[in-house]
Amino acid sequence: MQLTGAEIIVECLKEQGVDTVFGYPGGAILNVYDALYEYRDEITHVLTSHEQGASHAADGYARATGKVGVCLATSGPGATNLVTGIATAFMDSVPVVAITANVGTSLLGKDSFQEVDIAGVVMPITKHSYIVKDISKLADTIRKAFYIAKSGRPGPVLVDVTKDVTGAKFEYTSRRPATVNRETSEIRKEDVEAAIRMIKEAEKPFIFVGGGGVISGASKEITELAHRIQAPVCDSLMGKGAFSGEDPLYTGMLGMHGTKTSNLGVSQCDLLIVLGARFSDRVTGNAKTFARNAKIIQVDIDAAEINKNVVVDAYIEGDIKEVLRRLLEDIPVKEHPEWVNHIKEMKEKYPLNYDHTQLTGPYVIEKLYELTKGDAIVATDVGQHQMWTAQYYKFKEPRTLLTSGGLGTMGYGLGAAIGAKMGRTDKTVVNIAGDGCFRMNMNEIATAVRCGNPLVQIILNNHVLGMVRQWQTLFYDQRYSHTILNDAVDFVKVAEAMGAEALRVTKLEEVEPALEKALAAKGPFVLDCWIDQDLSVFPMVPAGANIDDVFDEEDMKKNEQSV
Repeated sequence: MQLTGAEIIVECLKEQGVDTVFGYPGGAILNVYDALYEYRDEITHVLTSHEQGASHAADGYARATGKVGVCLATSGPGATNLVTGIATAFMDSVPVVAITANVGTSLLGKDSFQEVDIAGVVMPITKHSYIVKDISKLADTIRKAFYIAKSGRPGPVLVDVTKDVTGAKFEYTSRRPATVNRETSEIRKEDVEAAIRMIKEAEKPFIFVGGGGVISGASKEITELAHRIQAPVCDSLMGKGAFSGEDPLYTGMLGMHGTKTSNLGVSQCDLLIVLGARFSDRVTGNAKTFARNAKIIQVDIDAAEINKNVVVDAYIEGDIKEVLRRLLEDIPVKEHPEWVNHIKEMKEKYPLNYDHTQLTGPYVIEKLYELTKGDAIVATDVGQHQMWTAQYYKFKEPRTLLTSGGLGTMGYGLGAAIGAKMGRTDKTVVNIAGDGCFRMNMNEIATAVRCGNPLVQIILNNHVLGMVRQWQTLFYDQRYSHTILNDAVDFVKVAEAMGAEALRVTKLEEVEPALEKALAAKGPFVLDCWIDQDLSVFPMVPAGANIDDVFDEEDMKKNEQSV
């Protein structure tokens, strides 16, 4: 049948099973929006307050559901406003398809009104980017974009379509989406056998889980491996939930703000099994001394990650779930009672702790975990609140923490939470932000209200840029250059002005009833929780130091007393 390019785009979205898109209209993409009007009963469009909010919402939708997220924007500034969200998805391997419309083909390259070469702009931060100037290639390009986004190591793809193509007509024939199979062709038998030998020989094994453990859906296999060989398990920020935070073998996050048990355990183990982690500098500290007493096995779907940041002793390239399935066929039960007891003693000796006499971020997050029983989807922005969430909320399942791990995008969380709620209406969804992050994209509260779904926004408000200020305290002689937010912004009034319910919390005893009210609300609810500006995130490893140089407030007090 003959359809316009805009109608072909929407039909291709239907082919791919897309039920929700996030975007903002403009002149160049008007034909697509006109087509969406006709398909409004089949595809829900969420109008965000800013294109960046649309890209973060598509990202959050993808992370929470495991499906491809879709965002739309017009040419020029509309398209460039997606860039931060696209880069965020790229760094964290999130499948997103961004569809933009450009000026007409005859106007390209002439500095036309709102013309930007967006396909060129995003080339370094996408798996692939296209510009479609021929309607005969439109449908297949959209299909390729979805396949590329979700195959192998997932990531964002951008398709830019000129306005004349969206208005032209061409023959359209529906197709079934291409099947995306697990990548197994590179899994070599000899690599699997070498890993099995190393696991059998190990007396002090440790498992480190990254984002690949979540993406591959390998939670069951990771748990089985850990218990079969009695290996403690730590994770990266992106790996949260791939192994339950309530499991006795779990030791907490690894790295700069990881637990002492995880950092010391990885430094003491004789075998480190790394599943879908890219050895980020925030995890390894000094890469040359990372896990220096251990042999390292790395399992990753992306060959480019093997030996990139840390040189390993053995590796297996391929889908983690399939690799673990093959490993488990030949790995016997092996107990390591002394090692497990040693880790247990460290967990008892070095628990996470905070001041229980005042209102703090950890207290709010522990109360949230208690009231939600660990069953919520939690989004965060970036900073102290993000680390406290990773430390104190026990994530039991994958796809329940949505956070910008690689790029560290302030303003990410609220859009991501909106996307997650649209994709998982059955789940309680909470975004935790600092006041610095919240003010970056707080206009998306209006979007949340427009959507009409319950959503809780918690602001841990210390009136400073907390994490940057913490570094200024520790490493810059308390020179607080432009990190104190001493203005008169009232987040409760702002939230209410946009149609949400809101409460301010300033005392410990107010936290639980306020959270109960927010979680029971029928629509968006904002909690503005005031905490002290001098609260810091501990434990901590200085940038570039050995991870076993981890210290906390008690260590700092001891050092001050010894000087």
